[in-house]
Amino acid sequence: MRRNFRLRRLLSWALALLTALSLTACGGRGASGGEGAAGDLVYQDTLPLSYADQFAIYHYEGGYTLIDIFDSERLLVVPEGKPVPGGLDEDIVVIRQPLERLYLAATSAMALFDAMDALDAISFVGTRDWYTENAVRAMENGDFTYAGKYSAPDYEMLLDGDCSLAVESTMILHNPEVREKLIELGIPTMVERSSYESHPLGRTEWIKVYGALLGKEAEAEAVFNAEADKIRGLDGLADTGKTVAFFYVSSGGSVVTYKANGYVPAMIRIAGGNYIFSTLGLEDDSKLSSVNMTMEEFYASAASADIVIYNCSILSQLQTLEEFLALNPVLSDLKAVREGNVWCTTQSMFQQTDKMGTIIEEMNAIFTGAASERDMTYLFKLQ
Repeated sequence: MRRNFRLRRLLSWALALLTALSLTACGGRGASGGEGAAGDLVYQDTLPLSYADQFAIYHYEGGYTLIDIFDSERLLVVPEGKPVPGGLDEDIVVIRQPLERLYLAATSAMALFDAMDALDAISFVGTRDWYTENAVRAMENGDFTYAGKYSAPDYEMLLDGDCSLAVESTMILHNPEVREKLIELGIPTMVERSSYESHPLGRTEWIKVYGALLGKEAEAEAVFNAEADKIRGLDGLADTGKTVAFFYVSSGGSVVTYKANGYVPAMIRIAGGNYIFSTLGLEDDSKLSSVNMTMEEFYASAASADIVIYNCSILSQLQTLEEFLALNPVLSDLKAVREGNVWCTTQSMFQQTDKMGTIIEEMNAIFTGAASERDMTYLFKLQ
């Protein structure tokens, strides 16, 4: 039974591919030669973006939308009941609305789906560890099915479940064979690149991509504006003069921190702090946002940092200062440790892409010494 279903699915995909190729043979680069190259469609407008620089969204007459994820996919969203236009470039991935039965392997996107009240579009997930309340409930209720992590998805389950789109994080780039296999099986795949954004609100603005996919652009705009207003309200915050180290220790013992031009250092700056690695990675042209270094290299720069924020969103959650110091004896010599200024993120922090403004507000409370006067959700002090 499953074998017959997969065979029908593959035949269907092959026929669709042949049709797309035949259409491409008679088409050029599209409207005005530059607005997304969406074949025979008539260009209407480009969605304005405030902070994100890793994608563009183009609108066309008839309700068609093209999402251009830079250095990655271009997805043409076809409204329900509308035909696929002719003249498409062969690399364009066609997505038909209503979009259902998604496989969400990019954990940072879950909060954005939830904020738009769009969890019902997701059927399959790439982790069991969710921190968004409604996602936790969906797992418990069986609304989400675990279909394997990003690097080892259950292809048979995704095929049998008629998965309509796999949403992957940039981690999939370390396993290109998985992405190729998904495409080979006829499962459209997109790589969300919010981790490459240089501004924290750029991450939140990725909600506009999901809004375009799901026909919820108005809802996405409302969610984004509400969070953007929080950060805009922090404009002009006085520099606290506090230097801040933000990092975690990998399972192999190396220190992982962030390039100075990434979104995490930007959060620290907006909050009134000074990222201790002020020039780290600026000469590196790669798209990676993180930097690995030895503990000795880390200590050479971070020993004098006023505040340490340990990132628990990647590995296990620390609860005490003793657990932090057990990571490496060198850490006990940090100024921030001696003065009792060691803070930790919750594991949920980087899944909360719809709460970037709130997280920055909490950072500011730490830097100004006001953290004890407010309820903290995403950061806490190690005792």
